[in-house]
Amino acid sequence: ERSGVGGASEELQAMQAHVSVILPVHNAEPWLDECLRSVLQQDFEGTMELSVFNDASKDKSGAIIEKWRVKLEDSGVHVIIGGHDSPSPRGVGYSKNQAVAQSSGSYLCFLDSDDVMMPQRVRLQHQAAVQHPSSIVGCRVRRDPPNSTERYTRWINQLTPEQLLTQVFTANGPTVIMPTWFCSRAWFSHVGPFDEGGQGVPEDLLFFYEHLRKGGGVIRVDQSLLLYRYHPRAATHSLLETTIWTHRVRFLEEQALPRWAGFTIWNAGKQGRRLYRSLTAASQRKVVAFCDVDENKIRKGFYCHEDSQERPKPRIPILHFRAARPPFVICVKLDLTGGAFEDNLRSLHLQEGQDFLHFS
Repeated sequence: ERSGVGGASEELQAMQAHVSVILPVHNAEPWLDECLRSVLQQDFEGTMELSVFNDASKDKSGAIIEKWRVKLEDSGVHVIIGGHDSPSPRGVGYSKNQAVAQSSGSYLCFLDSDDVMMPQRVRLQHQAAVQHPSSIVGCRVRRDPPNSTERYTRWINQLTPEQLLTQVFTANGPTVIMPTWFCSRAWFSHVGPFDEGGQGVPEDLLFFYEHLRKGGGVIRVDQSLLLYRYHPRAATHSLLETTIWTHRVRFLEEQALPRWAGFTIWNAGKQGRRLYRSLTAASQRKVVAFCDVDENKIRKGFYCHEDSQERPKPRIPILHFRAARPPFVICVKLDLTGGAFEDNLRSLHLQEGQDFLHFS
């Protein structure tokens, strides 16, 4: 279902676009007008195309896309529309791959159908991506509604340039979020495509991990360039926490733990013990201690791993954090304890990445 009728759009097609906006769509009727208007309002001076893949939408999404196709082509943005109308959607990984495959731009600007770009988004991220050809470029976001997921939004917007690479193991997922991603097509082809497993597969997390494995950089444009919508229907909510947990532990063991001969797990509570139990036997042997601030846990003295196959069963000391030694894998959630945990950590004057990593 490729569109593009008439002289003007054929000439546009002949010129390879600088930037392809990649837009997967599935039943996006309530937000699509605002989303597509934001494509039209980009102030980028180069050539831009919009590549839409309509993944079996059953609402009026198709008609809305057609309506905007005319407006966009009239203003010089070439529009490619692909899709299918099977009974059920093939998923967001598949849709993004299809939208990328049918597009031609040297750079890819990922957009979710329920989000809204600020007019400078493509221009500023393109500028950054040209300077950093093997990086994923993100940006700051504004959350809508503004009071939803405040801790997460703060995290997205306030990570330092170093933390974009050191905080890649946390439960928050990619340090620049997928709906803000912008990268060169050449780099995407080197890393990708997205996993097409469909529901229950964290395809953006898996792509991000593969990107880091291949030595890719992570850059953030420090302006708010996207209105990032939160609503319970978002596909994100259907991901299984245990699936993501397993991928995260594997990535930690592969990318971080090999540099350390031994390490301390900061948190003798549920999350710390869960991490310990999830590690391979080889990684478990590297755990020299748990540490905590909770006197009751410290008084117990040891954590005994009851399910262990080893004899005698491992008994891991539980220490006060001041008595413990780095490096630490930290299983305490950030930004939750009114700053008490952060103060404790700062008091040790450690270097993030080298002396400690956040896993929560």
